[in-house]
Amino acid sequence: MAFPKSTTTDKMALKTNHPTFKNLILLIMPLCLMACGDDAGDLPNSNTNNSNGNNNTGGNTGGTVNDGWLIPLAEIRDGGPGKDGIPALENPEMIMAMEATYLDDDDLIVGYKFEDEVRAYPHKIFNWHEIINDELNGRKVAITHCPLTGTSLGWEREYDGKTTTFGVSGLLYNTNLMPYDRTTNSTWIQIGEMCVNGDLIGTTAQNFQVVETTWKTWKGMYPDTKVMSLNTGYSRNYDQYPYGDYRTEPGLIFSVSQNDNRRHQKERVHGVIVEGKAKLYVFDSFISRTIISDTFMDENFIVVGSKEKNVIVSFKEKTIGPTILTFTVVNGFNSNVLLKDQLGNEWDVFGLAVSGPNAGEKLEATNSFMGMFFSWAPFFGEPDIFGY
Repeated sequence: MAFPKSTTTDKMALKTNHPTFKNLILLIMPLCLMACGDDAGDLPNSNTNNSNGNNNTGGNTGGTVNDGWLIPLAEIRDGGPGKDGIPALENPEMIMAMEATYLDDDDLIVGYKFEDEVRAYPHKIFNWHEIINDELNGRKVAITHCPLTGTSLGWEREYDGKTTTFGVSGLLYNTNLMPYDRTTNSTWIQIGEMCVNGDLIGTTAQNFQVVETTWKTWKGMYPDTKVMSLNTGYSRNYDQYPYGDYRTEPGLIFSVSQNDNRRHQKERVHGVIVEGKAKLYVFDSFISRTIISDTFMDENFIVVGSKEKNVIVSFKEKTIGPTILTFTVVNGFNSNVLLKDQLGNEWDVFGLAVSGPNAGEKLEATNSFMGMFFSWAPFFGEPDIFGY
C-alpha cells in the first residue's frame, strides 16, 4: 500500500452512540468460518497501542477513543472465527471467462483493470474469504469485500519500498470488515480506509477504482477478462451463500452506531464521499437515464449507471485545455467503450481515453464505492440521497 505520512485526519464521521438493534437468525453450515456471532463478543484489550495489539482479546473497556485506538472500543465486535479464521487469499488462480462455468450471468463480481490485465473477483468467493491479495503487471493490490456491508474496495499494498498482504482480523466495526496488514500487524477499517490501531495508526489507505457489476455486464465490456478459479486451496461450497437471507431481510447481525431507515437497509447504492460526507445514488435513478451531472460539497462530477446492467460508476469533472468535457453513454455497457465526449474521445468504465485526440488521458474517479444502504450513516452521518 502506498501509504502517505501518518495523519489523524478522519475520512469519516466516527459515531459513538449505540441504538437498539435487531438480531438476524442465520443459517450457518458447520464448517462456515464467516463472521457471525453474538453482538456482545470479546473486544481487544485496552492497552494495545503497539503493532501486536490485535493478538489479545479481552473485555469491553468502556468505548472511549483512547488506549491506542482511533475508534471506540465499545463499537468493535468480535465476529466469531478469530484472526485469519476467514482465510484471505494470495495470488489466486485465474481462468478465462469461457472456463468459468460456475458463474451465472446475474452473479455479482468486482472487476479491476490495470494496463492490459483485466480480472474479475466473484462475490461467491469473496463471501468466504473477504480479502484477495493479487498482483497485476507488477502492481500489488488488495481487493477487499465485506459481505455484511456489501462494500468492495481496492487498496495498494506497497509502501516505503515494502510490500504487505492483508488478512482478516476477525473484528468488525459498525458491522464492517477490519483488515490487518501482515507487515506491522496494524488494524484497519475498510469503509473508513484508515489504520485505527498499531504502528501505522492514523494512516489512510491508497485506494483505487474497482467496478462492481454482474458477470454478464462485465463480460460484455471485457470478453477477454480473466476470472478467479474455484481452485482456491480451500474446501468451500462457493454456491452456498453463508448468511441465509441476510441480503434481502432488513435485520442486522451486529449493531451500528447510527441508523437510517429512509430506504431498505440492504439496498445496494453507490456513494460518493467528499470531505467526510457522502451522497448516495440508487439504481432507480438510472432507469430512463444513464448520466447524472451533480455537485456535492463544491465538487463537480458525473455519475454513470444502468439499472438494467446493474452498474454505477462516477468521475470528477474533467477539463482539457479550456474545454469542460461533457459526455454521452455509448454502447450501453456492452463494450469497453462507455463514454464519448464532444472532442471525439472515447472512454472506458475506468475512465481511460481509449481512442480520440486525447487517447491515454484519464478521468479521475471519485472517492466512491457500492455498499448496502445501512452502512453509510455510521461512518459519514446521515447521507444525502440524490433525488430524495
